[in-house]
Amino acid sequence: MKERAILPLVLTMSLPMVLSMLVSSLYNIVDSYFVAKISEDAMTALSLVFPVQNFINAVTIGFSIGVNAVISYYLGAQEQEKANSAASQGLLLSAIHGVILTVGCIAAMPAFLRMFTDDELVISLGLRYSNIAFAFAVVIALGMCFEKIYQAVGKMTVAMVCVLSGCIANIILDPVLIFGLGPFPELGIEGAALATGIGQSLSLVIYLVVRPLPLRLSLKCLSFRGALTGRLYAIGVPATLNLALPSLLVSALNIILSGFSQTYVVILGIYYKLQTFLYLPANGIIQGIRPLVGYNYGAGEHRRVSRIYTTSLALIAGIMVLGTALCWALPGQLMGLFTENAETISLGAAALRIISLGFVLSSVSVASTGALEGLSMGGPSLVITALRYVVVIIPIAFLLYMLIWSGKTV
Repeated sequence: MKERAILPLVLTMSLPMVLSMLVSSLYNIVDSYFVAKISEDAMTALSLVFPVQNFINAVTIGFSIGVNAVISYYLGAQEQEKANSAASQGLLLSAIHGVILTVGCIAAMPAFLRMFTDDELVISLGLRYSNIAFAFAVVIALGMCFEKIYQAVGKMTVAMVCVLSGCIANIILDPVLIFGLGPFPELGIEGAALATGIGQSLSLVIYLVVRPLPLRLSLKCLSFRGALTGRLYAIGVPATLNLALPSLLVSALNIILSGFSQTYVVILGIYYKLQTFLYLPANGIIQGIRPLVGYNYGAGEHRRVSRIYTTSLALIAGIMVLGTALCWALPGQLMGLFTENAETISLGAAALRIISLGFVLSSVSVASTGALEGLSMGGPSLVITALRYVVVIIPIAFLLYMLIWSGKTV
């Protein structure tokens, strides 16, 4: 990690996770594609559940990023025992987080859905999906923590295989369980949730089987020293908020858009599925550089850290340029993957062209937040994300809504 040329090193660490994230993106698309085949109400329900689902991912991934950064730093500083303790504590705390998320999110969903719609069918579909999907929160939390632990020690291929296995299983099971192919019963939207949970469980099982790691995971390592636990949360909490802010944004936009039409809520949901094809591969690069940044920072290689950052920024910007080109060349076809409604396709295509204009610029914030997390600087990373999602987008969206709505009522 300290000696190899930067570009080959970044590519070696990142490409396995970029491939994993591309398959994860495909899973998101396929999952929504088959749910959309049930009905547009089912797709609306999935769009409304998405922010809470993303919040669960944000908490589990965010804390695991803290575990990743702390392990990488201590390995770079040649402090093996502290790295062992960070990994062991991280797994236990992740399991606790999963239990809390399962109970809290299932309990909150009825009231949450009624904030956006009075349609009882949409609410029913949303609850049927979320009650099953959220029951796997412990599995998600442990799987995410293992993923970041393997990445922290440089075993990117193991992480790739586990993520790919879960996503591929999900993709295969989606039509089987939703539509009842072969001997399987037709479960509808519950089948989509169950397919997701089974895929996540498969990933966790593989992590447990693949061991050993170059770290010791045991109860003997659970010395809950305040400094170490505090460091996990000092990085994990800002990382969680970084990942949760998009959920706040989507919820705020859903409230605004539902004032016009449920069609716009569907369009926003489709967009967030499509954009995973860009931001998840970009996140794969971030996952690759995060342990590199932490290790080299811990080893005092500050100039090397700077070069790792600029290399990742260039790679992420390239992904965003490609995404912008696709959104301008094929907007209608992309929207048409999820709906046959001509009005939805037309409105969605126009929205996609406008939104895509910000892709390349966003590469700066994506690369910067990832590098700062690798440096254990969760606070500055959070400030960048908050400026992007909360300080700018939500107020401007609300202002435009008020201007358009007042124009309609004049």
